[in-house]
Amino acid sequence: MRSPADIKKEIEARLKTYLSRDNTGIRHEVLAFFVRIRSTTIPDLYALLSRTFTVSYHSIASMVGIIASRIGVLRVRRDPESTNAIYEIKDDYVGMVTRLLDSG
Repeated sequence: MRSPADIKKEIEARLKTYLSRDNTGIRHEVLAFFVRIRSTTIPDLYALLSRTFTVSYHSIASMVGIIASRIGVLRVRRDPESTNAIYEIKDDYVGMVTRLLDSG
């Protein structure tokens, strides 16, 4: 079984790789938004990002899904009053994400 330190190292490596392939800056902006706001829905994030970037709703949803499932720094919570899921950055990873965004 892997230790929590091993898991954090793996997540950090995945996050570095993910950010290294960011040609437009949108991945940095999505993660920076989560660090600032902590939780949001896909429609809210799309409304914000579509002002600056030429993106589709589905590309934002895909990006957030990858960050949540493959990288593992976001958690998903269902809102019983809405059909939209709420994505939140995990408290354990706020510092790591902030550090990687500042260094890159």
